[in-house]
Amino acid sequence: MLRLLGHLFIASLALVLAIPCGAAVLVFGAMLDPATSETLSRLGLVGLFSGLNDLASGIGPETLLFALAAIARALFVLLVVPPALVAIVGAVLNWRAATWYGAGTGLLTALVPWFARGLSRTGPTPDALALEGRITAVLFLTGAASGFVYWVIAGRHSGAAAPPHPDTGRA
Repeated sequence: MLRLLGHLFIASLALVLAIPCGAAVLVFGAMLDPATSETLSRLGLVGLFSGLNDLASGIGPETLLFALAAIARALFVLLVVPPALVAIVGAVLNWRAATWYGAGTGLLTALVPWFARGLSRTGPTPDALALEGRITAVLFLTGAASGFVYWVIAGRHSGAAAPPHPDTGRA
């Protein structure tokens, strides 16, 4: 029982450290890639300006709270759900490879926007596909960084069998 609590504590600590690392990579990736930065800032500014216009036209401040809640939910789905899901699957299936945690979390994070819209687009232009590819690459790096940080802290040892006790021969 104590061993299980120790594993849960290490896994929780690893997630608490991996999530901000993924957030930092997302911020740096958005800052370094001009197209991604422009797209994200345009979406953010449009949301901010529409929120300010709504406030000025008499709609209450709860509209801004709903917008902030939507942003928080999107960040939760991008930054928390993929590493937690990959960590749970890795622990249950006793997978301890760095490629599982890094690539698995990266792939899952990169696919979140595609799943959100149903994996389809109507009439994609080559420019739109290139921009989506760049954003997908930034999201993959975001997830891969958080997955790798999780693996360094907890994934290498998750589910590892304890050596037998010298006196009893049991773990």
